Amino acid sequence: MITEPRIIPTPYVTKPGAIRTSTGKTIRTDEMIINMGPQHPSTHGVLRLEIVVDGEIIVDVIPHIGYLHRCFEKHAEHMTNYQQVIPYCDRMDYVASMNNDWGFALAVERMLKIEVPPRVEYLRVIMAELQRIASHLVAVGTFGIDMGAFTPFLWTFRDREKILDLFEMTCGARLLYNYIWIGGLSHDVPPGFVEKAKEFCSYFGPKLKEFNDVLTYNEIFVRRTANVGVLPPDVAVNFACSGPMLRGSGVNFDLRRDDPYGVYDKFEWEVQVGKGEFGKVGDVWDRFIVKVREMEQSVKIIEQAVAALPEGNVQAAIPKRIRPDAGSEAYVRTESPRGELGFYVVSDGSASPFRVKARGPAFVNLSVLPEISRGCMIADLVAIVGSADIVLGEVDR
Repeated sequence: MITEPRIIPTPYVTKPGAIRTSTGKTIRTDEMIINMGPQHPSTHGVLRLEIVVDGEIIVDVIPHIGYLHRCFEKHAEHMTNYQQVIPYCDRMDYVASMNNDWGFALAVERMLKIEVPPRVEYLRVIMAELQRIASHLVAVGTFGIDMGAFTPFLWTFRDREKILDLFEMTCGARLLYNYIWIGGLSHDVPPGFVEKAKEFCSYFGPKLKEFNDVLTYNEIFVRRTANVGVLPPDVAVNFACSGPMLRGSGVNFDLRRDDPYGVYDKFEWEVQVGKGEFGKVGDVWDRFIVKVREMEQSVKIIEQAVAALPEGNVQAAIPKRIRPDAGSEAYVRTESPRGELGFYVVSDGSASPFRVKARGPAFVNLSVLPEISRGCMIADLVAIVGSADIVLGEVDR
């Protein structure tokens, strides 16, 4: 276990703005403001971080967002019908499009008081968990390359391609799917999908072990991430963090289990939390390992869902022109790969929503960045940002 702290105090401080060296000489210091981004490759998107530093020590971090703002909510309110909002949901968290679509569809279905067929429920779970694996593969792969590990990055994108192949054979798209619709799915899965999904589950387990052997438990990687960017559980809760960001701090909370939707309550799986195995609970390594272990749990869920997949229709009987009652509203939250993704939808009785509000987990998780970065080294900031797994399309919306 690594015990040395990574929050490094300024040594030999005699007065503000001065450092006394080991030889007794006093050196004047001053704070400096530098920018990381908006095009820096380690910032995981078009994010600008204004960093106040004293030498190599971070005094404060100010995130500047908005470079990808697309007015998602106002676009949704100006569509001619509810179904047209789904492609815009795709483009929020573009690494987890299936999860976005499901959340909005659930909100409108709750307003309409309709239930989708059982086959739809199982296929939605399968698609959402495949998407969770694909999203986490991007997260851990790019995080590895941030830390200087190139080979695992190639492995994760190799395995992600197999999931994208499944999505492509289902709906023809590899990134933005428009597959989960209000009332069901755009169409049924093609012949051979179930077999290929089973093949992927059998293939992926050993690959995860190989990934862990090379990167997760690598001594250099552990020393680079343990005790860095520690997010205490109370701070995580106070900042309304969710997903792996929250569970990495040891908080055992997952909407799939604690506020279930779909058919998640029919499957056996375990919520993964950080345990402080190599450092303090809630450090960068804990947030990383939670994502890795969540992929293992997603495989278990997919295997159970595929084995129990019922026959039947993939569309509920809903009117062609969706018009929820005037004044009806719904807030639905789902567990996206980044945490609690919520959609608040209000109807005025027309064919398009009166009000749409999205609660993006990446936006909320980013807000805690200054709190866990102060006192760290500049080099550690890249690790902290990578562990937060933000997607700027969702942050900015």
